[in-house]
Amino acid sequence: MATADRVETPRSYRRVLTIAGSDSGGGAGIQADLKTFAALGCYGMSAITALTAQNTQGVRGIHPVPPDFAAAQIAAVFEDIGTDAVKIGMLYSAELIRTVARDLARFGARNIVLDPVMLAQSGDRLLQDDAVGAIREHLMPLTDVVTPNLPEAEVLVGRPLRALEDMQTAARELAGCGGRAVLIKGGHREDADCTDVLYLKEGDRMIAIPGERIPTRNNHGTGCTLSSAIAAYLARGETIESAVRNAKFFIAAAIRAGAGYRLGRGHGPVHHFHEWWG
Repeated sequence: MATADRVETPRSYRRVLTIAGSDSGGGAGIQADLKTFAALGCYGMSAITALTAQNTQGVRGIHPVPPDFAAAQIAAVFEDIGTDAVKIGMLYSAELIRTVARDLARFGARNIVLDPVMLAQSGDRLLQDDAVGAIREHLMPLTDVVTPNLPEAEVLVGRPLRALEDMQTAARELAGCGGRAVLIKGGHREDADCTDVLYLKEGDRMIAIPGERIPTRNNHGTGCTLSSAIAAYLARGETIESAVRNAKFFIAAAIRAGAGYRLGRGHGPVHHFHEWWG
């Protein structure tokens, strides 16, 4: 057969869907998610759950997306493009959480990473009070990895978490809600380093993942970026442990590369494309 007549097999993208809120300042939410997916060689898609008016100094307003329209966005992606991984961020209300959980189960979504966003970097609340129970009941059983920071983990378990041993106990407890793994991030502790705790239900494995504490004000969107990186690495076929370790390396490099920049008058973003330009 002549070369001109040869039919080549089309290449495939690694597809990652983010279900999260929009950050008008570009540092967190779906904006950070899509940047992370692109930086790690994945094709990003989005289902926007809320519009936020925010910048580096704080959140000025939240406009929730009606749950049925969030569901329409999710269905549009799954019914045509499909996904290799899903990252879930800000969901705001219990009704929206139930809607997202229903649709992810209906479409058989896999490699689900849940970042239970409750507070913005500025301290502004991003989750209604009745939504915490809905996260535990409806979303966590579907997940492959749940990535709460320390304050979020304390809300989910209902008690303070001080020592590393407290984080390990809480990680195993949260895994009891369902799902395959829990990553509790230790960045809010006052220790010299930023040790995270990863609990893998399979094999009952508890892993401490150390990390350096990088002095910088540019830490807006770090949680969004980390969870998105985990989803991207899962979409690329890595194990949970490998995905978490590589994502931790990616966010540390992004924080370090972004530390020298100044954007806005508050908490600036990390440098998602540090490997491409700087």
